[in-house]
Formats: sequence, structure tokens, C-alpha cells
Amino acid sequence: MESPEQQPRKADGKENLKWVASVVAVALLWMLMYSNLEWFADFALQLAGMSRANPLGEALYFFIYEVPKVLLLLTAVVFVMGVVHTFISAERTRALLSGKRTGVGNVMAASLGIVTPFCSCSAVPLFIGFLQAGVPLGVTFSFLISAPMINEVALALLFGMFGWKVALLYSGMGLAVAIIAGIVIGKLKMERFLEEWVQKLQENRVSPEMEVEVMSPAFRIREGVRHVREIVGKVWLYIVLGVGLGAGIHGYVPENFMAALMGKSVWWSVPVAVLIGVPMYSNAAGILPVVQALIGKGAALGTVMAFMMSVIALSAPEMIILRKVLKPQLIAVFAGIVAAGIMMVGFVFNVIL
Repeated sequence: MESPEQQPRKADGKENLKWVASVVAVALLWMLMYSNLEWFADFALQLAGMSRANPLGEALYFFIYEVPKVLLLLTAVVFVMGVVHTFISAERTRALLSGKRTGVGNVMAASLGIVTPFCSCSAVPLFIGFLQAGVPLGVTFSFLISAPMINEVALALLFGMFGWKVALLYSGMGLAVAIIAGIVIGKLKMERFLEEWVQKLQENRVSPEMEVEVMSPAFRIREGVRHVREIVGKVWLYIVLGVGLGAGIHGYVPENFMAALMGKSVWWSVPVAVLIGVPMYSNAAGILPVVQALIGKGAALGTVMAFMMSVIALSAPEMIILRKVLKPQLIAVFAGIVAAGIMMVGFVFNVIL
């Protein structure tokens, strides 16, 4: 049973106005802080009596500038998506995808994966619910791939760090990987490689229901704030560690070394980056500062994009959880198809950009 704080409820006009005014005030403060990050980093470096001319000073500047930048971007986007998520529940997602045919269903599933609040691990229970609701296996996989790889955090940070062209290309290529991989898996007819207990769940399908809830603006804003507390509270340490590692790379790793290891001229760099990324586990917030530092030291954009996508879309914890519902053959096919798609994204990025 939901607590009173979690239950949607109507609010009077004064309460709604108070929350909306608070959002406007915080937004103005956010813009003021974000527009003065460079000044703050320069000032902090001067107070420390250091210069960007030496590696330690450059690394420290990178750290002081990037930590608040990433946290500010993350907070803004997570808040907005927290409000958006009040319109999109797991039940509603299941209902939208139930009974959709291959192709249309894959496009819808991959698109919903962008705006739904599920990481690679939390998407697995929903994966089971989709199958039980009659969503085809291939369509379900399109959602499972898209949800962690093209989430709002990754898009916001990519936009902030590399601009809208990179963010748009990343989202487009990521969607293509999720859609095509789902279609291929669906065409292979691999339902027999679901674990037996999951196959039995499919036989006892449930009809997804959509409940229309009336929520006040105040409630939706509070949900956005709660979303920020939960997500930023969980990932802020990953961000600090990721920026710290990125600062070390930015300040101390020679440019020629990264260019030789992960540059465009090295044809094998993309598959190696994917192989390195698969056994790792991080999220977009933690890995993107490392990506930025690698690019700053001469690594090719496509190579580090492939590395990032493999880390967040083919994580080791996800594979362990998937083993509870999928047989090894289906896990191998899933990982192989997605890895091939990610490598293709890496090669395309390196050719275009």
C-alpha cells in the first residue's frame, strides 16, 4: 500500500503556485551557477596557488570544473524526467507494447526505453512482465537494450560535453542498434531458450491495465524532487570517481599514447574497446567524464563511444540477472548482436566525425 506521500492527490491553487514558483527560482539559480563554472574553476585554482601550465594544475582544474558541471546537468535532467515519469508507468508501458507486431513494436519499445526510468538491471523484472503480458520476445529485447543505453542522463551529459550533433547521432545510432537487434532476435524465434519458469509465465498471460491517475502539478514537482534525491544520491560518488579518473588522464596521460591506442588509424581499437567495456560496470554519469578525458588526449570519438555503450548496455550485473530468465544460448546471441551493433556505431562515428 502506498504511503500518503506517494499517493497522487489534488492540491489547491496556492500549493501548486508555491511549487511552480520554487521551480522557477531554482531554475534561475541553476543558470547562474552553470554560466559561471569556468570563473569558479579559475578562482579555485588561483586560491590553491597553482597554474594550468603543469599537469597537476590542469588535472585539478578539470576536476573542479567538471564535477559541478556534471552534477548540475544531471540534476536538471533527472528532475525533468522525474516529472515526465509521472505520466509513464510500468503498467502503461506494458499496455502500449502488448500485441504490437514486429517492426512497429520494436520502434515503439526502443523509443519508450529512452524516457522510462529503468537501468539495465531494473529493466530485467519489467522484461519478465512484458513477456507475461504478451509482448513479443524481440520487441522486449529492443526495450531492454534501449532503456540503459539511451537514457536521459547519457543524452544530457553528451549534449553538455560534446554538443547536440554528437548527442543526436548517439541517440539515433543507439535506437538503430536496439531496433535492429530486437528484430533479429525476434526473427530467430528463440523463445525456447527462455528458462522454463518464464515460458510457463507466458502461458498464463495477464492483461495489462492502464490506470489514469489525476495528479496535481505540485505532486508531479515533488516526484521530480524525489527522483533527484534517489538517482543523484546513488550516482554522485560514481561521478566524482569518474571525473577524478578523467582528471588524471587529462593531466598526465600523453596525447600520443591515447592517439596510438584508441585513434582512428588503429582499425582494431573499436573491437578492443568493446571487449574491455563489456566486463566493466558503470553508468553514463560515471563513465562520460572518462570518455571526455580520453577524447581530449587524442582518442577517437567513435572508439570511446563504443567503449561507453558496451559498459552501460552490456554490463556484467545485467548478464548475471538475465541468466535467471534466459538460457546461455540466448544470452550469447543477445550479447553478440548488441556488441556487433555497438562496434558498427563506433566505426560510423569515426568515419563521420
